[in-house]
Amino acid sequence: MNDFPKFVEFREEGPREGFQIEKKIYPVEERIELIDMLSETGLKRIQVGSFVSPKYVPQMADTGELFQRIKRKPGVKYTSLWLNDKGFRKALTAHEVDIDPRLLFYPSEAFAKSNNNCSSAEMREKQRDWVRIYKEEGYTVDAAYVMTAFGCNLEGPIPQERILDDFRFILQLCEEEDIPVPILVIADTMGWGNPEAVKRMIGALRELAPEARIGMHIHDTRGLGIANVYAALSMGVDMFESSVAGLGGCPFAGHGHARAAGNVCTEDAVFLCHELGIETGIDLEKLIAAAVKAEEIIGVPLMGRVMHTGGLDKYRKAS
Repeated sequence: MNDFPKFVEFREEGPREGFQIEKKIYPVEERIELIDMLSETGLKRIQVGSFVSPKYVPQMADTGELFQRIKRKPGVKYTSLWLNDKGFRKALTAHEVDIDPRLLFYPSEAFAKSNNNCSSAEMREKQRDWVRIYKEEGYTVDAAYVMTAFGCNLEGPIPQERILDDFRFILQLCEEEDIPVPILVIADTMGWGNPEAVKRMIGALRELAPEARIGMHIHDTRGLGIANVYAALSMGVDMFESSVAGLGGCPFAGHGHARAAGNVCTEDAVFLCHELGIETGIDLEKLIAAAVKAEEIIGVPLMGRVMHTGGLDKYRKAS
């Protein structure tokens, strides 16, 4: 029996995760146009870019300029990613960044070293410091991510118990620091998940934290992204991170083909929700137009399906 939510929140990551993996650095003007189009779709949270080392991710070196020049729509949050204190301080001082404090956990030792240049244990301990830093700046943790939740290209299969152990740590940390439990995000960073594994993980996490809100960060690396979204929806998950046109991927995840590493496609997932009778607050046609713009910018066919076919409303009206 399915337990679909009545409303699903999509957090758009294409402008950040979509462009960070591309070898080419695309003009600021083109990315501003895409972000401004996304602002008109009904999305309430758009990740504009990241404050990370320009040496390792030069594609994000102009994130500060993006925040200065985008056209903000009331009710939409424009967020960024950071991986260390220096990046967080840049986000605090940049132009009108909506801070969404997050915690990051790496059950994969190899990915922790590749993406953050530290061990999994060191990354855990850093999260204690982050909770305190956020408190000092007047913020409450919004979401806590456990990455490579189903497997890692660099390390292989990740036991479910190791993932749950990180979630236990999060719950304990919240209790110690007397803060609300954030959204607990299961992140399939490298696209190892399948629908049954997704349902098992969500079920196990629900047993561990029955009152917590669960979110998912899904990659469509091997074509199971939408199937995994459906599995999560059937378990009541109501928050997904996704990327317009299926853009995205982590440049330090050891993928064989960068573009195939993309996040689950926003417009495809929104279409699925609408077909299931689930509200999203998103105008699918405007989202498709933004996806087409993303494809124009990148200059090659992208992974989204609905962007190339359109939805079904025009056919239903015609009949």
